Amino acid sequence: MSGHGQVVCVTGAAGFIASWIVKLLLHRGYTVHATVRNPNDQTKVEHLLGLEGAKERLHLFKANLIEEGSFDSAISGCHGVFHTASPVLFAVTDPQADVLDPAIKGTLNVLASCKKFSSVRRMVLTSSIAAVLFTGKPRAPEVVVDESWFSDPEFCKESSMMWYTISKTLAEGTAWKFAKENGIDMVSMNPGMVIGPMLQLTLNSSVAPILNLINGAKTYPNATYGYVHVKDVATAHILAFEIPSASGRYVLVETVAHYSEVVRILQELYPSLSLPDKCADDKPFGPTYQVSKEKVKSLGIDYIPFKETLKETVENLKEKGSSRFEWQ
Repeated sequence: MSGHGQVVCVTGAAGFIASWIVKLLLHRGYTVHATVRNPNDQTKVEHLLGLEGAKERLHLFKANLIEEGSFDSAISGCHGVFHTASPVLFAVTDPQADVLDPAIKGTLNVLASCKKFSSVRRMVLTSSIAAVLFTGKPRAPEVVVDESWFSDPEFCKESSMMWYTISKTLAEGTAWKFAKENGIDMVSMNPGMVIGPMLQLTLNSSVAPILNLINGAKTYPNATYGYVHVKDVATAHILAFEIPSASGRYVLVETVAHYSEVVRILQELYPSLSLPDKCADDKPFGPTYQVSKEKVKSLGIDYIPFKETLKETVENLKEKGSSRFEWQ
């Protein structure tokens, strides 16, 4: 409980990762200024208001990513800022309006608000492994990805999640430039595919593929991802704020696995489930790779194992009644 007397801001507080950050901050005794687009939308804030400590130490603020000065009132008087608000969309109709502007301009607007208030000691930015992996370097089982990798926006255009990867890459790059030019202490968290129990009432895009697998999908995607538990990601954010020596970027991945391995583990956990037994295409499987855990060890993170993370994800989906399959 190290947060007593400390006030922090969490942007996009209703989101998957952010909700866990808020929950753990309240548990540690912090007072939390939580920004959301519409504080009156109960479907987005009900789970936050129900958290332990929320009645006494959670304050909701309305803020819009693309509106200059929108975060001033929420960040005023804060000692730290966790900027998680950014669209996670893989299919977009207007890339500039839907993804790029909210990610890039939104990050700059939050940093500009941090600059206005000398009380802010550090901003922790929620970036993504999308801003790490797409360098043009080949990935293979013997290749080790670490914090020195930074995605190339031109190469990102070849990604199947193109606009998302570009938005995260440009937003983080722009943030580092602004932070250095304006003397803002910033740390960046770059998690892989984040799964685990959802606190929010709506299904998020990183848990949705797991639901799809257990809900009767006929095939699994030919894709390899680095996975990490949402609680570990939230904890890492908070430790990156609390530990004075924390700096730079932290890539957060517990296990790298192809979808075929995800299906195998699910089958082992839930033998009665009808899971897909073939890949969506007949191409060679997307290669696995390694992700260095050396730097994140300095934060004291001991990752929850992937098998346990998968089980918690599925059990949470069961509890929420999100599935159409029969459990035996």
